[in-house]
Amino acid sequence: MSLLTDVREVDRVMTQRAASRVPAGVARVLSAVEESAEGTKLWCAAAAVMVWRGGRRGRRAGAAGLAALVVAQLASNGLGKQLADRPRPPAEWIPHDEVEDRPDSSSFPSGHTAAAVAFTAAVAPSWPVAGAVCAVPAALVGVERVQSGAHYPSDVAAGAVIGLACAWLTRRAPGLLLRYWKRRLHL
Repeated sequence: MSLLTDVREVDRVMTQRAASRVPAGVARVLSAVEESAEGTKLWCAAAAVMVWRGGRRGRRAGAAGLAALVVAQLASNGLGKQLADRPRPPAEWIPHDEVEDRPDSSSFPSGHTAAAVAFTAAVAPSWPVAGAVCAVPAALVGVERVQSGAHYPSDVAAGAVIGLACAWLTRRAPGLLLRYWKRRLHL
């Protein structure tokens, strides 16, 4: 079997298990977290709280998180979904009615996961406790995307990688640009 065939089989097995084995109470919590993360509401609210209560550290963490989130949204939804055009998991794999509430866009990558991971990973260096707190709903968003049938596990994994890369890039971009211009201007 090829690697792609192996990934597809793992995606099928994990998607079917996640969709059918989550207790109803847990599924409601996952849906509530996903709903709060829809449209980046959760992450914008978290940034606002950081700015309000965190002083300089909170402002730095909130700004870094939002910047990374924007870059991750552009990379995953603006670029990744346009290039991949992967269909959502088959409805017959999902034994509950959440499958009826899925978007029509490409499944690959998970933009929700990319945004959640980007925000969390960008916040953590400035304010580790806030990053740890944000990691809980970020992980729940990834689980919910598979459990609801909106994504395959590989979509969520790709979203997480994109989120990490975008967080790294946005945290390092100012320094990289400064070094570039110093060399360019011979300062």
